[in-house]
Amino acid sequence: MIRLHHCHQTRSMRVLWLLHELGIDFDLVVHPFDKSLRAPGYLALNPAGRVPALEIDGDVWWESGAIVELLCERFAEAGLGRAPGAPERAEWLIWVHFAETISQHLAALTQQHIMLYDDTMRSPVVMKLEAARLGKCFEALNRRLEGRETLLDGGFSAADVAVGQAVYMGQRFAPVADYPALAAWWARVSGREAFKASLPPEGADLLYKEEFYAPW
Repeated sequence: MIRLHHCHQTRSMRVLWLLHELGIDFDLVVHPFDKSLRAPGYLALNPAGRVPALEIDGDVWWESGAIVELLCERFAEAGLGRAPGAPERAEWLIWVHFAETISQHLAALTQQHIMLYDDTMRSPVVMKLEAARLGKCFEALNRRLEGRETLLDGGFSAADVAVGQAVYMGQRFAPVADYPALAAWWARVSGREAFKASLPPEGADLLYKEEFYAPW
């Protein structure tokens, strides 16, 4: 039995997308993005009170980057990971975890634009700095993707999933269109059926109410 605990438009989406790419059966439990994640029942699954939490064969995994690695090992036949000793192992790990570098800036921007609901609570300096830092991440991706179809020369992998989810969130604060190679890659990965299946359904309560949040 595999069950994913998920909130729309959060890092748990990278695990949801990967599960769809793997083509395996799983149950999905969607939680509201609120204090209910701090309830004792959920803290027994993820002690940080965050998503994702993945129940799998009697175990519980949490931390999205770790879950990506573990799922790719468990379902190695899908070819979405790079095993220890494989030529692309180091690059695969670097790009899988670069998703978190992007996400730390997204977390700051999300807090400033959305969670801090009153303008007096927000910092224009932080908003501008974090948007610029996100842009630097997009620049790094653009350089990597020049002349490439996917992040790794060996083809589509969970690195594209992890980074793709971060770009899905990040484009609310930095225009992907400003980076041609990144934009072309984004068009390819966002056209995948597994990505589309991981999107919030119509009518879902979304974290991001706007398509784009301009710097202050």
